[in-house]
Amino acid sequence: MGPPSPAGAGAVDATDGVRVKVSNRYVEIKNGIFELTLSNPDGIVTGVRYNGVDNLMEILNKEDNRGYWDLVWNPPGQKTGIFDVIKGTEFRIIYHDENQAEVSFTRNWDPSLEGKAVPLNIDKRFIVLRGSSGFYTYGIYEHKEGWPDFGLGETRVAFKLRKDKFHYMALADNRQRIMPMPDDRLPPRGQPLAYPEAVLLVDPINPDLRGEVDDKYQYSCEDQCNNVHGWMSFDPPIGFWQITPSDEFRTGGPLKQNLTSHVGPTTLAMFLSAHYAGDDLSPVFTNGEYWKKVHGPVFMYLNSSWDGSDPTMLWEDAKVQMMIEKESWPYSFALSEDFQKTEQRGCISGRLLVRDRYIDDEDLYASGAYVGLALPGEVGSWQRECKGYQFWCRADVDGSFYIRSIVTGNYNLYAWVPGFIGDYRLDATLTIASGDDIYLGDLVYEPPRDGPTMWEIGVPDRSAAEFYVPDPNPNYINRLYINHPDRFRQYGLWERYAELYPDSDLVYTIGQSDYSTDWFYAQVNRKVDDNTYQPTTWQIKFTLDSVSPGSTYKFRVALASSARAELQVFFNDQNRGVPHFATGLIGRDNAIARHGIHGLYWLFNINVDSAWLVQGMNTIYLKQPRNQSPFQGLMYDYLRLEGPCGC
Repeated sequence: MGPPSPAGAGAVDATDGVRVKVSNRYVEIKNGIFELTLSNPDGIVTGVRYNGVDNLMEILNKEDNRGYWDLVWNPPGQKTGIFDVIKGTEFRIIYHDENQAEVSFTRNWDPSLEGKAVPLNIDKRFIVLRGSSGFYTYGIYEHKEGWPDFGLGETRVAFKLRKDKFHYMALADNRQRIMPMPDDRLPPRGQPLAYPEAVLLVDPINPDLRGEVDDKYQYSCEDQCNNVHGWMSFDPPIGFWQITPSDEFRTGGPLKQNLTSHVGPTTLAMFLSAHYAGDDLSPVFTNGEYWKKVHGPVFMYLNSSWDGSDPTMLWEDAKVQMMIEKESWPYSFALSEDFQKTEQRGCISGRLLVRDRYIDDEDLYASGAYVGLALPGEVGSWQRECKGYQFWCRADVDGSFYIRSIVTGNYNLYAWVPGFIGDYRLDATLTIASGDDIYLGDLVYEPPRDGPTMWEIGVPDRSAAEFYVPDPNPNYINRLYINHPDRFRQYGLWERYAELYPDSDLVYTIGQSDYSTDWFYAQVNRKVDDNTYQPTTWQIKFTLDSVSPGSTYKFRVALASSARAELQVFFNDQNRGVPHFATGLIGRDNAIARHGIHGLYWLFNINVDSAWLVQGMNTIYLKQPRNQSPFQGLMYDYLRLEGPCGC
């Protein structure tokens, strides 16, 4: 393990052995650096004593609302999820010597609990190591054959820290700031906005924050970047960090977005959620299927500094510790047989090439491709997969990839390549056994392509970030995101569309318009009044010197997001009774309301009869007809018109 803190952990003896004390109500584990107190047999983190502070947890909260595992589940046919703080009913010491303690809090299901508790056996584990400034936690969930059906909407670990001490939050080098107090979100200090998570700070305790918007979704993060986040206290200077060393147990792949830390002060380790995806990412267990999965371990890291003048010191140290944890994965010290160690796992490698003869006569390197293993499924199914493990890497500049430490089992290999549309899947099921090091050689991805590019809008990268993201309404800003690469995280940007286009909708002219300034980041409804929204129809205008009669063109539309929306496409006739193409109602990712620049990815390949086109000026109409709310809408990733083959 790394050093306990940037400048020592205070007056402690980091060489102390690990000690465990068990009483009727509590389990206390200490190692000379910190002391962890867990309720017995619930397994709730009631206290963390560190660096002269008796408890880093929020002492004003009840003990079961400080540090806890929770989940949201629903019985068959019940839409509303049931929130459940997971409390153990049996405590065990799995292992204890002077170098390590691992304890377990289990809650087992039996038929008498049907309808009252989620039908899972849950084993929550906590680990403290000698010389380590922090503790690990992981959970083993099991659903047995013959047990009732259920849906799982979310599961996570949450920590509520002391609001009198932890005021500075950090998620990334460019995403950290002094945060509001939880009291600031309540009337009269806070004014609720369009949904409960968003609050305007009208009279915050810290007057410097007056006029800002606070919304926990402004601090979301893609899982591929969600490795360390947390809070700092300045007096005394202490950091409390949540480190996730691997994404293997998180669902939905590397682009899945999750909550991190937010006002509370709260820090979360999200394992499974429907955020930015909808019900597609909520697994449903039916027909008594057997399922077992290990969530974690994740590491709660504590650090401190003699000099509290520079908060970045604690953040920089937390990033170093995060790299140490990642390099230590999979942990050798986690003792559950269900958590596979390095020697039990396998590896896979190869090289991915891209074949697009309309771009190059030679195969291209799939530079920077996302390559991963997930449960067997359809092409692209990894982004909706939510029961198994996933293992991802980024390919090198020559398309080479190497995926290490894969849990044994059956997988498909999936990939997608920035700069190209669509998804790759190797047409074979791969079985990973312990000790395997499988070399797949050269794999070739042929992205969708029928003819030459006549024009294109955007960049195929599964994000709408390259399009026009407006400045926020000055009455609803988060100052963190002013002049920030993530400017899309500001509140209320959807309302800016109606201000830019008060009477008519967006018109984009190929060869004249610039997608970075002329293509709004989201196709949203136009607000007419407080309760009325008008659907919008965007236009793409382009000129054809000639039309090849009796041939088929191809219009490819890649969506970065859809929120209870529909895309209808008309070619040169927006008044025909039936659109030339329609998706039907798709998507529940809520990325517009939740300040995401993407949700789930959709690709539509539309055959265009040459009879729909004309020589000269053509117009494609893109209509989003669903208009019950301001948050229904689409984000585009990329649009391309291809000519007929050989034209």
